[in-house]
Amino acid sequence: MALSGNSNFLLFHGLVLVLLCFLLEVCTSIDTITPTQFIKDPETIVSIGNTFKLGFFSPGNSTNRYVGILDNIPATTAVWVANRDKSLNDSSGILTISEDGNLVILNGQKGIIWSSNVSNPVANSSAQLLDTGNLVLRDNSSGRIIWESFQHPSDSFLQKMTVSTDAKTGERTLLTSWKSPSDPSIGSFSAGIDPLIIPQFFVWNGSHPYWRSGPWNGQVFIGVPIMRRSYNTGINIVDDKKGTVYLTPNFDNESMVVYTFLNTEGTLQEKYRFVGKEDWNVLWSLPENECDVYDKCGPFGSCNSLNSPICTCLRGFEPKHKEEWSRRNWSSGCIRKTPLQFDRNNTVNEKGKEDGFLKLERVKVPDFEVWSPALEDNCGSLCLNNCSCTAYSYYSGIGCMQWSGSLIDIQKFPDGGADLYVRVAYSELDEKKSMKTVLATTISIGSVTIAICIYCSWRWIAKHRGRKQKSKRLLFRRAELYPEYSTENLLQENTHQIGLEELSLYSFEDLANATENFHSANKLGQGGFGPVYKVMLVHLSFMPYRTISN
Repeated sequence: MALSGNSNFLLFHGLVLVLLCFLLEVCTSIDTITPTQFIKDPETIVSIGNTFKLGFFSPGNSTNRYVGILDNIPATTAVWVANRDKSLNDSSGILTISEDGNLVILNGQKGIIWSSNVSNPVANSSAQLLDTGNLVLRDNSSGRIIWESFQHPSDSFLQKMTVSTDAKTGERTLLTSWKSPSDPSIGSFSAGIDPLIIPQFFVWNGSHPYWRSGPWNGQVFIGVPIMRRSYNTGINIVDDKKGTVYLTPNFDNESMVVYTFLNTEGTLQEKYRFVGKEDWNVLWSLPENECDVYDKCGPFGSCNSLNSPICTCLRGFEPKHKEEWSRRNWSSGCIRKTPLQFDRNNTVNEKGKEDGFLKLERVKVPDFEVWSPALEDNCGSLCLNNCSCTAYSYYSGIGCMQWSGSLIDIQKFPDGGADLYVRVAYSELDEKKSMKTVLATTISIGSVTIAICIYCSWRWIAKHRGRKQKSKRLLFRRAELYPEYSTENLLQENTHQIGLEELSLYSFEDLANATENFHSANKLGQGGFGPVYKVMLVHLSFMPYRTISN
């Protein structure tokens, strides 16, 4: 009985151990693929935090099947695709670990249509989907990662991903657009870091630049004004100054899922959603307007999206092909009106007439800048003493930048950007000075004219005011001499109705005799109808009489 009891006890514990091992295997394999734990279409594995899932899907209106990493809420946004250039035509696909340790996709005939293609595979490996969206292939013996999807991105740049470039080896990590929303195969556009002395982020259309960010100043790309206005997430760039540059997003908000997406039209979009929410929102899109497109206005042209037309030549330059320019074909750009000092046949009259710089404010500085160790005070003089230098700019965090040859991809911003100093011939500087002189002269003449007008107006007002005062004094004097004929008395008399028969009639001879033949001594004044005289009659001491002029 004791033996039987012990046997039952051991059997029970053995079953429990097997069950625990089975449960442990299930729990550990929910985000993992092994040689014995693979997935068939339409099965999936999910990252431990339920943020991403890996499995088979059909994009857009397509019926073809692909293996990809999708955002798990909602499960419609694919951020990485494995077999993007070789789809499955049916649902017979399998994702598993091959005998040589590579992660592979098999079709219904067990043929390999995609592989992680590790050059030095290991026999004991497994693939795990992390909560960052990174699919990693590990050597189970050492735990070392031998392959990861972050090093082979599709069209999406996730939060913990690194985009890098190595100028020495030519290796670059690039985002590549889909051909269409229903076709994830590699499209026309790619995006990544350009291996320059001053890092810039580019979007290329094939091998040609389509958009660029402008130089990195240690905090932002100075050719992207939105980064200065409302950029909240941040970017880290590590530059070893030997040709290797790493760019990693730096998102501190754990309540948000954020990623950058290169669409089929070559537009970069930063999208975000809050954890637990399904709706994606667009934080920004670039290019944002026509002027964001690379080299829109050609060499020595400047683009301003607020103007119409959007392209103008820099001061001192004119369209290279005026007919094309008038048709709004600006690709040929502009040429100088006057050659620079080193390109002219200098004469005695031009001695001392050196080139100078015209300042352009708030612009995206041109492409192909060359960094100089010069300090801010010496940056301009260093450029002026270099016959091949056509422009310079100094920006905090970057230092002195100089350009030679044509100035490409200049854009005017309403805010942000940098100040650019463009080298021009002395005649362009004289023209600017002449304009200032004309403006100053015009203002001076205008000021003097206004002052004269004010003085004349004051004199006229003062003169007429004196006349009015003199007239008032005469009226007061007349009222004192002849009170019965004052304005007040005359107004009172006019209120009485006088009949025509009450008026006396006098002949001209009587009036002439009464005024002593209209002698000036009897003249009282001048009225609107002629002079006024006093007359002496028998029955009146005197009365005024007005002669009417013809």
